Amino acid sequence: MAAPKRGRSASAQSKPGRSLALILIAIVALTGGMFASGHKTPRLGIDLAGGTSITLKAKADQGSAINKANMDTAVDIMNRRVNGLGVSEAEVQTQGDDNIIVNIPKGTNSKEAQEQVGTTAKLYFRPVLASEPSGAATQSPSPSASSSASSSPKPGASPSSSASSKEKASSSGSPSPTATATSQGRAVTDALKAGSTPSPSGSASGKPSPTPSASKGSGPGTDTSKLQAQYAALDCTKPTDRAKAGKNAKPGDTIVACGQNDKVWYKYLLGPAGVDGTEVKKAQAVFDTQGASGWQVQMTFTKSGADKFADVTGQLAKNQQPQNEFGIVLDGEVVSSPFVRQAITGGQAEISGSFKQEEAQSLANMLSYGALPLSFQEQSVTTVTAALGGEQLHAGLLAGAIGLALVVIYLVVYYRGLSVVAMASLLVSAILTYLIMTLLGPAINFALNLPAVCGAIVAIGITADSFIVYFERIRDEIREGRSLRPAVERAWPRARRTILVSDFVSFLAAAVLFVVTVGKVQGFAFTLGLTTLLDVVVVFFFTKPLMTVLARRKFFAEGHKWSGLDPKGLGAKPPLRRTRRPAGPAGPVDPKEA
Repeated sequence: MAAPKRGRSASAQSKPGRSLALILIAIVALTGGMFASGHKTPRLGIDLAGGTSITLKAKADQGSAINKANMDTAVDIMNRRVNGLGVSEAEVQTQGDDNIIVNIPKGTNSKEAQEQVGTTAKLYFRPVLASEPSGAATQSPSPSASSSASSSPKPGASPSSSASSKEKASSSGSPSPTATATSQGRAVTDALKAGSTPSPSGSASGKPSPTPSASKGSGPGTDTSKLQAQYAALDCTKPTDRAKAGKNAKPGDTIVACGQNDKVWYKYLLGPAGVDGTEVKKAQAVFDTQGASGWQVQMTFTKSGADKFADVTGQLAKNQQPQNEFGIVLDGEVVSSPFVRQAITGGQAEISGSFKQEEAQSLANMLSYGALPLSFQEQSVTTVTAALGGEQLHAGLLAGAIGLALVVIYLVVYYRGLSVVAMASLLVSAILTYLIMTLLGPAINFALNLPAVCGAIVAIGITADSFIVYFERIRDEIREGRSLRPAVERAWPRARRTILVSDFVSFLAAAVLFVVTVGKVQGFAFTLGLTTLLDVVVVFFFTKPLMTVLARRKFFAEGHKWSGLDPKGLGAKPPLRRTRRPAGPAGPVDPKEA
């Protein structure tokens, strides 16, 4: 008689070690990744790690009213600005009609994020009329534009930032003066009187080169003597002078402002705004792998912004330093002053130079999220300690441990030997959850908060439920009179369908909750969804293969009373066998009995 063909299920049943080896490899790989990343514990949110809470009060600007729409827009921009620096779990929310509360957890870049939240005024691109070191710091004038370095005030640009076209690169410019303070002052005075951007005193023509952007607010109505006096008296090394410079100015005003480069403060005289920060569609920090410029900031303008930027840069490119620079002004402070060698058209530009990665990302965030519909005044800054959150976490973990202990006791009492499979599966699930949460910290800035911990505790019940479904299916097969090995394989398809449907519903609920909520509730939803996916992985690649291996062991295969699979204890039906009827006396057979 030919041997029966072994199907795919039999083949899979005979090699459960592959799945167990795969789950082991995954754990080893994730552990190696955790040590390689340098993070051995998950990142913690503000309620567990502490941090800073900032209260901001809105102030109405010209043409901008304090209403729900503007407040919601400000919250969205601040949230993107802070989280753009890699600070996860930051909370930005309104309180009342005119207050915004910003909670920044302690950790990487939290200080930079706090500084950026405080800079809440609008962003403008203004042409530079004059610039020079402020206070006691002095520098010799640069002989040419190509041999000088541009400003890199905190927290953005590095010492040689420049603006350039996407098609053609330009070298870096400098805020260093191209003339002495006296000649610079005369050039500034002449430019203000003429209502134009000045050329340096040493230029070939010796005449100011007018630009549309500078002439808007520098006409006959401008008090040139007052501006000249302000510029001469400005000392950017003094915090009181910096606090006043450039504040509360209108876009069409000519202003004085301060900016810092390599810990040296510079003072600027800036023309009316040529481009508004709202016209920057996108800005991002990228690393130039093709050239030697290193980290740079790439900008994309809106259509109207592209036209304005092309016009302004075309005019600035005709001038010599520093009148070919434009100052990027945020909250009255010059965060960068790159120079232009040619008109930048097409709506794209880049600021390149000796940036560090953090500096490029910070400047890109300012350009992307610097324009707010309202101005804000900092009302209070409070340090949040993790003591309360630590106590709540301790209480939550204690409750989770008690719940887990009760689950284990129930499994041992009811399932006996099968409880080993359940506890081993729970342990594998816990290890995978911990490793993945630790890796998600540096990868996507995931931070573990109290609701996320609650989501992980809830997932214990979901995972245990999957094991129970499978165990009960196996027991049903044994009650039908089958031995353990075929019972394990026949129970799996039905249990698999039930587990997948149950986990799909849980994951769908977590996904919807994540989409429609904000803040800490998203942490709960994210953790719940993650652990639900891990439940499927553990059941398919660990619980089922382990059960197949144990079904071959005598303790389980013969149905020991402590195995949890004792046929007698489960009330199994005896095997149904056909028996022959005893033969009757020879004679005719009744047709009805045949």
